[in-house]
Amino acid sequence: MQHFKTITEYSKAIGISAPMHPHFDIRSFEENMGTIVHQMPAFRHEFYFIALKLTGDGTHTPAHYTEFPEGESIFFNTPFQIQSWNTKPNWTGYYVIISQDFISSSHLFDRLLDDYSFLKISEAAPFAVGKDDLPALLDIYKKIRTEFLSDNEDKFSFIEVYLLDLLNHIKRLYNKYSNAQEVKEKLRSADLELLSQLNKLLEISFLPGSDIEAEARLHSTSYYANKLSVHPNHLNMIVKNITGRTALHLIHDYIITLAKTELIQTALSIKEIAYNLHFDSPSNFGAFFKKHTGITPLNYRNKR
Repeated sequence: MQHFKTITEYSKAIGISAPMHPHFDIRSFEENMGTIVHQMPAFRHEFYFIALKLTGDGTHTPAHYTEFPEGESIFFNTPFQIQSWNTKPNWTGYYVIISQDFISSSHLFDRLLDDYSFLKISEAAPFAVGKDDLPALLDIYKKIRTEFLSDNEDKFSFIEVYLLDLLNHIKRLYNKYSNAQEVKEKLRSADLELLSQLNKLLEISFLPGSDIEAEARLHSTSYYANKLSVHPNHLNMIVKNITGRTALHLIHDYIITLAKTELIQTALSIKEIAYNLHFDSPSNFGAFFKKHTGITPLNYRNKR
C-alpha cells in the first residue's frame, strides 16, 4: 500500500501540480479534474484533508464508507487513514490539506484534537450540508484560497484564523448530525487502544534479543509514534489525557522499572544492563538512572 509522508509526494502520486507550500494546500476540485488520477488504489497519507463536495460522480472511500449523502457534503481524512477512490472528472467543491507540522508550528492549534475531536475518529462518516449552512462554508473556503494565492507576507496569520472558523462550522454540523454518546465512546475507545498499543510496543522493544537498529531512539516519543503511525504530538496528548503524564514520562518510567528489576534480581553488570536497555554507554545509563531516581545504579543495587 502506498504511503505519502508529504503533500508534495501525495500531489505527484495523484497527478496534480506540486503545492505552493510544503505543509498546506487549498484547491478546488475543478482545477484538478484535467490531470488527476481518477482511479486511485488504497493508500495512506500523514495529513488532515477537509473537503466540501458540491457535485461529483463515482466513489471515494474514506475508511469503510462507500456512499456519500445526497447533495453537498463534508468529508475529511485523518493522518494514516486508509482511503481510495474511483471518480469521474466532474467533481466540484474545495478542499484543504494541512500537515501535522503546520499544526504543531501554530499556537492557535495547540488544542486542535481536544477542541475538534472529530478529527481523531478515523472512521468518521461523510455528512450532508444543509442549504442554510452551505453559503458560510463556501465563503470560508474562498477566503482561504484567495489569501493563499495572494502575495501578502502575513497571509498565514489570516489563513490560520479562517481555518479555525472552518473547523468551528464543521464541529457544529458534526455535533448536529452525530450521536454524542456514540462519538464519545468511539473517542475513548480509540484513545485507550492507542495507549494499549504503546505499552505493548514498549514491552516488545525491550525484550532480550530484540532486533533494534537505532538503540537511542527507543528512549524517544517520536520512535514509538512512528511505529504506531501517529504524530508524536498526538501520542503525547492521548497519553497525557488518560494518565496525566506525558508519553516521554511513560517511556522513561518503563525503562527505570526495567533497570531496577535487573539491578535487584540479576547479577548482570551495570555495563550489561546499560546495553540491554539500549543505552549507547554505561555512563549515559548511569546519568539517566540518577536523574530519575536520585542515586546511581550501583548505589541502588547495594541498598537493595
